[in-house]
Amino acid sequence: MATFRLVVEYDGSDFGGWQAQAEGARRTVQGTLEEAFARITGEAVSVIGAGRTDARVHAEGQLASVRIETDLDPGTLQRALNAVLPDDVSVKRLESARPGYHALRDARGKCYRYSVWNGTVRSPLRRRTHLWLRAPLDLEAMRRAAAPLVGRHDFAAFETRGREHPDPGRSTVRSLWRIGIEGRPGDAIHLDFEGEGFLRYMVRTLVGTLLEVGRGSRDESDPTRILESRDRRRAGPTAPPEGLRLLRVDD
Repeated sequence: MATFRLVVEYDGSDFGGWQAQAEGARRTVQGTLEEAFARITGEAVSVIGAGRTDARVHAEGQLASVRIETDLDPGTLQRALNAVLPDDVSVKRLESARPGYHALRDARGKCYRYSVWNGTVRSPLRRRTHLWLRAPLDLEAMRRAAAPLVGRHDFAAFETRGREHPDPGRSTVRSLWRIGIEGRPGDAIHLDFEGEGFLRYMVRTLVGTLLEVGRGSRDESDPTRILESRDRRRAGPTAPPEGLRLLRVDD
């Protein structure tokens, strides 16, 4: 039995997210990869991702691992996978991993990017990868609002709880290492978030709150007060999924 480490890129627009779903549900990235492995090896396998991305969320560097019986070397296996995978997903790298390697357990940090098209005219080429906001954003105010959020905090106010995490005692403390906001009004703007891990919808809710600061509908001190409140009702809206991509996973 061989263990492999994969780096996967995908356009999430037509996927129902990463995680495989019941038969007949929307196609998923995990399910698509598992089908490709089955076609090549004749074996039913489980592809483990470093984390779940939601429907219409993209990835440049999703980390995954798989254990399979195969005589193919990593380069041949990668080429075979990419030959049968659909156009909206590819294996960028595939290499042998140590026994016991597990993409989810061995992930140490992640970097997400949220992209906004801030032009006055909509951009058809960016409609699947950017949120369009026509009014100019105050990036300096957004940077000042974001700075106190960096560090180890309880981010409960920026989480949307789902049925898979009903336990009220589950920790919502996370370490956020960096928030970078780059670009210029009237053009593309990117918000980068690096941290050890993220709560459900945490990045998109942080984005929604910071964008309200940028549009002038919130004071730049509000995100800090929201953080301290631990009350999701006080935070901004969850930004749409299409602007979000997983840039990389560190292991």
